[in-house]
Order: sequence, then structure tokens, then C-alpha cells
Amino acid sequence: MKKIVSLAVLTALVAGCMDMGSKDTNNTYGHDGFGEEQLATAPDNTLNTNAYLMAAAPKYYIGSPYKIEDVQYIPGEDLTYNQTGIAGIIPLELNGSKTSDGEIFDSNQLVATSKTLPLPSIVKVTNLENGNAVTVRVNNRGPFVNTRIMDLSNAAAEQIGLKGTAKVQIQVLSEESLAVKNATLGETVKPAPVVVQETTTVTVAPATEPAPVATVPSGDYSVQVAAVYSEDNANALARELAPYGNATVVREGDMYKVRIINLDATNARRVIDALRSDKGMAPGLLKAGKWVNADSI
Repeated sequence: MKKIVSLAVLTALVAGCMDMGSKDTNNTYGHDGFGEEQLATAPDNTLNTNAYLMAAAPKYYIGSPYKIEDVQYIPGEDLTYNQTGIAGIIPLELNGSKTSDGEIFDSNQLVATSKTLPLPSIVKVTNLENGNAVTVRVNNRGPFVNTRIMDLSNAAAEQIGLKGTAKVQIQVLSEESLAVKNATLGETVKPAPVVVQETTTVTVAPATEPAPVATVPSGDYSVQVAAVYSEDNANALARELAPYGNATVVREGDMYKVRIINLDATNARRVIDALRSDKGMAPGLLKAGKWVNADSI
């Protein structure tokens, strides 16, 4: 015998299914009040595709400097970003919450948080304990603790065998990050290759107070304090930091990076500690021009 389902009953069933799939949560991780917007995802519930990675976000977000337990973080564009540190996993209960660039956090997508990188950015994350790597879309601020450099979604953590925390290397993919920035801002300009290393040395007046760290004539280490778009601001900061060593402004593309250069390991360690305690800054560390962990010396 054939059974006939009335249109009213069918409509009710469809409405019930839609209700069961809806979610409303007030949990936030890097929420700044921007309206929710769900990005298009790959069909058939696949974890991630290049289309998702490179999709335009609701907004391009950098944000202002802020502190975590008296350590200052200065968000900014840095296409040479290459850092190592401890990574963790974004809590599953934050699924469906808003991110700082206006997306909706989905633990099944390959996404991550960063304290300073622009949102969205595209980065390669390598688990230094097993060599596994994954490309992720950074779309939220965090983690808001000084012991971790990044948190990954559950999907991204699984791809690199991360089960709790692990030491990772984080490398910005410059062309992809510029492309997703242009897509978000509605620009169609083709990203230009980043091959600039122009150095401008700032002449500063002698310090009126004793320098906390003596400048050494040469050394492999440089401590980076900030990366800004304004040359005047960079020069002003370099003058302010002159008591800590040979403060220099390095121009890379459109950005001016303030660094204290020509340090040996001992003085680099002292400069980092002094900037953290005196200025509340979170400086980065380079050795022979390559990024290394600021706490590795």
C-alpha cells in the first residue's frame, strides 16, 4: 500500500531538520563585535580546499598594540615572518563563534590564531617533533597566553599529529597572504614579489642616561622591536631605543622595521629581557638574517 505524505507534514519535517542544524553561541576567542558571516566551504563536508583558504574575509583586520600579562604585542604586516614556538589547539566549544576578521570559527577547517599577523593570512605550520606540515588560514587573534605562539583548529592539529601542545615553526606564505588580502579588500592588483632588503641607519643623539646594554662592535644577532608603515614613527622609535644598542631602521617593501643590530648572543639576551621588563615589548630575534626563537639563547 502506498503512503501519501501531506505537504504540511513534509514542510514541518524540513523545518525541523533546519532547526536541528542551527547553532547560536556567545563564545568568543578574538571577537571584536563585527557581524557574523559564514564563508563558503567545500562541498561534501571536505575539510578544506584552496578556494576556502583564499576566500575573501568579511574584513581585513590588523588591530592595535595590546598587552598580555604586561607583555606588549604589536600586530602588523610581516611577509618575512618565520618564528618557532609552542602551539596548542583551539577549544572545540568555540565552534560557531565569531573571529576577529568577521568569519565563523569552524573546527573542521584548517584555521589558526595569531597574536600579531594580519587577518586573514596564509601560513605554513610545521610540527618540529615529527616534521609534519600543514597550510592554514589565520583568521583570529590569540592565544591570549604568553606560553603559546599559535593555536590550531582540530582539523589542522590532526594533520600534523598535534595532540596537546608541540613546538612548531610558523612561516608566512607571502604571495598567498597578499592574494587573500587583495581579495578581502576587493583589490585586483597582482601581488609583487617581495625581494627588498634596503637598510637605512638612523643617526641618533647620544643618550643622556647610561645605556642598559653596552653596544658591541659586531655580532650575528639582531633584535626586532616593531614593523610599521611610517618612516617617521620608525625613526622616532629607533631614537627612543638607542640606549639599548645600535638601533637601526630596515626598510622591507612598504614597511620600516626597527631593529637593534650587531649583537652577540649574550647582549641579544640582555636586550630582549630589558625590552620586556622596561618597555613591555615582545621583541623578535634574528640570527644572520634568519628568524629564530627569541628564547633560544
